[in-house]
Amino acid sequence: MRRMFADIDADIYLMADGDGTYDAASAPRLIDAMLAGPFDMVVGIREDIGAVSRSGHAFGNRVFNRLLTGFFGRGFEDIFSGYRVFSNRFAKTFPASAKGFEIETEMSVHALELQIPVCEISLPYRDRIHGGQSKLHTYKDGLRILWKMILLLKDVRPMFFFTSIAAAFFILSVGLATPILIEFIETGLVPRFPTAILASAIGILGFISLTSGVILDSVARGNRKIKRMLFLTAGSAPRSPDV
Repeated sequence: MRRMFADIDADIYLMADGDGTYDAASAPRLIDAMLAGPFDMVVGIREDIGAVSRSGHAFGNRVFNRLLTGFFGRGFEDIFSGYRVFSNRFAKTFPASAKGFEIETEMSVHALELQIPVCEISLPYRDRIHGGQSKLHTYKDGLRILWKMILLLKDVRPMFFFTSIAAAFFILSVGLATPILIEFIETGLVPRFPTAILASAIGILGFISLTSGVILDSVARGNRKIKRMLFLTAGSAPRSPDV
């Protein structure tokens, strides 16, 4: 995918898994949807994925769809679909830093971050060709995808990311300090100095995390503006001649 986006110059790019699970005859529907929008990415939602895929994969797909929505405010119905079409400006501005199955997540976050016009349409999905085996490892690749999503959250929404960490530090700090404070009010003594020092240190870490979020949020906003301008100057979404 990285090589195709970098070295091939085309108006429309189509991505599909080569295991026979996607209906090749549906490709024109994806392209027609892009031209009619116009959209910069159209995702083919896999119909009846639960009946074809392993139960763990279908469940994981639902979980990650909800995580994406929770992390970034908006999401997709099927972020792991490998059947997609892209415009030229999407392909030329997509960073493509993923190394494996997390590439679909990176594509989805790229579209959400830059508010790129996208749509999803339902397409047939069937079992892979006879003798074919899935290269997706449920737990190993699931953890890689989750880690990639967390890293993207840190880059795209640093305020949310670091504020969440700061809140956890503050809650832990207050939880440790409350008994000590109560005891100090009642007796005027602080007999548990190690716990008091630990609570103070954790509180300081919370303030550091909060400050990091504020600073990095300004950086992320600037980067987002630059990426948005690069996206807009890369061209326009392909249109149908009738539009």
